[in-house]
Parts: sequence; structure tokens; C-alpha cells
Amino acid sequence: MSHEYVLKAFTPEIRLNIDYARELNEQQLAAVTAPPGPALVIAGAGSGKTRTLTYRVAYLLEQGIPPDRILLLTFTNKAAGEMMRRISDLLGHELRSLWGGTFHSIGARILRLHADTLGYQKDFTILDRDDAKDLIKASLLDAKIDTKDKHFPKADVLNEIFSLAANTHQTIAELVEGKFSYFEAFTEQIADQHKRYLARKHATNGMDFDDLLVLWLRLLQDHADVREHFQRRFQFILVDEYQDTNKLQGDLIDLLAARHHNVTVVGDDAQSIYAWRGANFANILDFPKRYPGAKVFKIETNYRSTPEILNVANAAIAANVNQFAKELSPARKSGVKPALVQCHDASQQAQFIAQRALELREEGTSLNQICVLYRSHFHALELQLELTRRQIPFSITSGIRFFEQAHIKDATAYLKFVANPKDEVSFKRLVLLLPGIGAKGAEKIYQSFTARMAGGELKMETKLATALQNCTKAIPKKAAVPWAQFVATISQLEAEETRRSAAKMLRLVMDAGYDDYLKETFDNYERRLEEIQQLAEFAFQFGTVEEFLTQLALLTNVEAEDDPKDDSEKMKLSTIHQAKGLEFEVVFVIMLCDGMFPSARSSESNDGEEEERRLFYVSITRAKNELYLTYPQIRGGFGASGVDTYQSPSRFLSEIPKGLLNEWNLR
Repeated sequence: MSHEYVLKAFTPEIRLNIDYARELNEQQLAAVTAPPGPALVIAGAGSGKTRTLTYRVAYLLEQGIPPDRILLLTFTNKAAGEMMRRISDLLGHELRSLWGGTFHSIGARILRLHADTLGYQKDFTILDRDDAKDLIKASLLDAKIDTKDKHFPKADVLNEIFSLAANTHQTIAELVEGKFSYFEAFTEQIADQHKRYLARKHATNGMDFDDLLVLWLRLLQDHADVREHFQRRFQFILVDEYQDTNKLQGDLIDLLAARHHNVTVVGDDAQSIYAWRGANFANILDFPKRYPGAKVFKIETNYRSTPEILNVANAAIAANVNQFAKELSPARKSGVKPALVQCHDASQQAQFIAQRALELREEGTSLNQICVLYRSHFHALELQLELTRRQIPFSITSGIRFFEQAHIKDATAYLKFVANPKDEVSFKRLVLLLPGIGAKGAEKIYQSFTARMAGGELKMETKLATALQNCTKAIPKKAAVPWAQFVATISQLEAEETRRSAAKMLRLVMDAGYDDYLKETFDNYERRLEEIQQLAEFAFQFGTVEEFLTQLALLTNVEAEDDPKDDSEKMKLSTIHQAKGLEFEVVFVIMLCDGMFPSARSSESNDGEEEERRLFYVSITRAKNELYLTYPQIRGGFGASGVDTYQSPSRFLSEIPKGLLNEWNLR
């Protein structure tokens, strides 16, 4: 070999006799056998990224690099397990001395060795999210801050603010101004709570997940002996999914690699879709600037999709300015041309997908290999109804089930209570939202309310709000004002004109103050607000509130039956974010309308629109054999007026040359 791989004499003990030229294509081979030094591997979708990384580790071992001098960093435990399994398969045995795992697991391992250097004991506790929330609540109590009375952010929101500040290297003030501007009046108090939380963690010998990276970086920055030890130890550093790293992770990698500069990062800038949770797109884009002389390898042979699908994918991402230009080339034979399907409305879109899924199954495609992808979960509401009606089994892989989310259950509880005043669950859920009322108080109020109902006070001619108002004696003094506001809201909801429309009722709930509750309670306030607004638009298609609530109950029960251990045949419904890294024989990408995909908020900036385009690219590249891009021309009840509104096709569709798609008009 002409390249020097080890910095001191070492006799190789691992001889694998792998024929790399036979096992890898030319582009993979170039990346795997790259000389020492910084390297950026742009691995396109379906190009064998994991294969490239594992063979790179094997190659380094064959060149005489001791396993314990190699650091392999991944993002998920699943990815780390898969990588280590493949390396073991190549070697024929496990390689326990290789440092491989997630950023957080490696951070924990190093901090266990050196916690005392930072003033912690080595048996420190790692706090999960609930533990962290409990500590923040204790800090709030110490400071005598009542989050219910002052519209101050609750523990979950504070936890998110603290976490984002850590991972993006921003101050609390900078983060509040940029992302949580509706809390600017509390900036000083939030910063004070952050200090209290940090002190309390240290006092209890506890570290949260962010600390595993923050304190790891501080350890390296502030202690030269520790820094030099790990810089010398890790002669080669390999990083998976580099496009998803945040500022903190990028700094950690740069510091660890500062001595040898033997850092290989693998990723795809075209699949960077997590800016909203702190991922720093500049890490992968600026890698060659931070590492002068870095070699850039592109792996562009795609083994997943047909040439026709790849043509669409290449066209879909071409308009992005900030990217490493690449052209996915197919390893597979020709297939059917992707379809662009124009539908009249969301119901017709749902009918088309359900019918086509049944046809595909008849043709031999398992439902498990059919996936419907969408930008946001509420885009699939009509589809869920249609699949339920046709008894087509489906599962949802979009995180928490839509109708089981707290904000959806809160909003619909108002409708359920007005529709059925005897609904104890909904009544108590609403009462517990009010400041100053706990479980015991809610029970006392409910008993007062039911006593009045039993006494005949609540008759057809009597307003529900009147019966609630007569429960005032059971209301704690500090909850008197919120209770009065609640009664006023119920009075508005039961007004005849409003009571006839589930959509109007949901919008009134938001206008009556639930919007403020969302801000104070949830870190992802804007997404939750948008989901309730879209639920209101979805509700316009139902004739009565009772019909709407019945359909919601049916959908919720269908979802509740979905058992992750159940391996029966089911269509997959998923947000695109959740589907990253997966592949299916047939993919439908739905609701491709401007304002929905791309989302209205993202279109306000070039960076936001480019990330949405990358998301579109990710959705296309999940498909192996068939791809359907669909959009409705009409959105029922869209907008504040509740009138059917014309929808413009997604701007992304106009960027795909017409000859690449079969156009189907179902109108």
C-alpha cells in the first residue's frame, strides 16, 4: 500500500481476504479504500450506504488499525445494532473492542470514565424525559411559579427549550426570540429556570440525554489531558447519517478528529429533513470548507427503484440550490412510469387509493408492501375513513396515533360534552384543563353537576351553561374566573347555529382560549394548532356533530386495534419523516397541494422550501416499483368560511417534466 494507515508500528492480526472490487461497485470501492484523511461520502438514496460503512470498517481492520482505535457513530440503536451485526458477519465473529454506537451511548460511556473530572460521581443517573420534567416541576415549585395562573410555559415546553438551546448552541434568550416568541415576556424567568434545572441535576448526580453530549463536549474542551487521550485513541472516526447531525454533534466530531483528521462522514444532503428538531444542514454542506483537502465521494447507483422512479426523483430535487449535485442511476430494469393523479376532492383521492390498493393485491402485491405517505397526519383523515368503510386493513406508523393525542382529545371533548351532558369522561377532562382544579376538585364538581341533572334541572328547555353556572359553589376560589370563562364557552357552543356544525364548534374552542393553552403546554404548539384547524375543516363534510363524533370513534377504535406484534397483512400509512430509511414496492404520496405540501409556513423562506423539497425527494425514493403522486383540486370546507376551495397543485409537481409522469384525471 502507498498510504500510511497507522501512526505507529502495528502487526496486522485481522486478515479477512475480502475481494472488495468484487463485493462493491466502483463508487463504493473508492469510498471504502480511501486513503487516510477527511472524507465526505454522499450516499444517494438506496445506494448501499450501510454496506459502504461496514466494508470501510473491515478495510481499516485489514490495514492494521486496531479495533479499539476506530469510533463508529450512528443515530439510532437500531442502526448501531445493524452496523455491528454486519461487521461481525464480515469478520466471522463479534468485535467487542470496536467503539460503535449512538452519539448518546458513546457519550455515556466516556462520561462514566471521567464523570469525576466534571464534578459528578461515576454512578450518575441518566434521566429520561419524564424524570427531566419532574425536576423542572420541582424547580418551578422552588421559584413559586404557578404555570397555570401566569400563562408561563409548562415543564414539557421548558424541557424542549432547554434541549434545543443545548443542541443548537444558542442562549435561552436567542432561542425564545427565534422560536418561542410568544414567551418573550418571560425570557428572564425561563433563563433563571434553566440555571435552577442545571443546578438541580448536578446536585442529584443526574444527567439528561442532552447532557451526555453537552458534558462530553465540555469534558474535551476544558480538560486537555482527556481531550488528547481520545484524540490519540480514535485514529479513525466514521459517522452515519451525517446530514442529521446538529451543531453540538458537529463540534464533537470536529474536536475528536482534530489530531488525525481521519474522519469519514456518510450521508445524503438531499435527505436532510430534520431542521425543525435542531439538525444543522450546514454540517454536511460545509464539510469541505471545515476540512480543507477533504475528498468527496459520491455513491449514485441506486439498487432500490426503477429507472422511471429515479428520473422523477432526480427532477424533484434539481431545483434546490444548496446541495451537492448528484444523479441517481438505476441498477434495476425498466418499470412502469409513475402516475400523477388529479382528483376532484379528498374523498375521491381516498377512493382511488383504496381501489388501486385492492387491484394491486389482486395482482400479487401484498398490502404490507403498499405505503401511503403524507406531509402531516391530518392529510390522511379521509383515507382512513375510506379504508375503514371498505374493511381494508391498515396500520399507522406516524408516532402517536392522531386521535389519541391530548390536544385532539381535549378539543373533541367539548363537542362530546355538549352532545351528551352525561359524558363523565369528557366533563372531567375539560374541568381538569382549568387552573386550580385537580382530580378531587373535578370529582366534586361532577357530583354537583350530576345531582342537578338527577333533580331534573337539566331539561330540554334549559341551557347546559345554566346548569354549569349553578355549580359555582363547588368551584375553588382560584378557579372562579376560568370556570366563568368555561361556562361562557359552553354557552356559545350550545347556541343553535353553532351546535349544528362540528367545524364551527372546533373553531370556537380555539378562539375561546384553547389556543393559549396549547402555547403554554406543548413544545410543538404550531403543529398541534394546525392539526385542530385541519380537523375542523375535515369536519365540514359531516351533516351533524353526532355523525362526526361517530366517525371519530370508529377511526380511533380501528387505530387502537393496531398491535405492533401483529404481523398480519396491512397497508401502511405514514408521515414521510417516519418513513425515512424504509422502502415499499408501491408508494402513494398524497395531498400534493400548495400550502399542504409544501406547507404554508415552510414556503415563507428559501431554506424552508428547500427542506420541503428534500422531504418530497425522500417520499419519492421510498418506492421500488410503482409511484403515485396525488392531489385533490377541491378541499371541502377549507378556510374560515367553510366553503369548498380550489387547491393549487404543489409547486414541486411543476418542476417535474411532463414526459416523466403518466397524468390521470379522475374528475
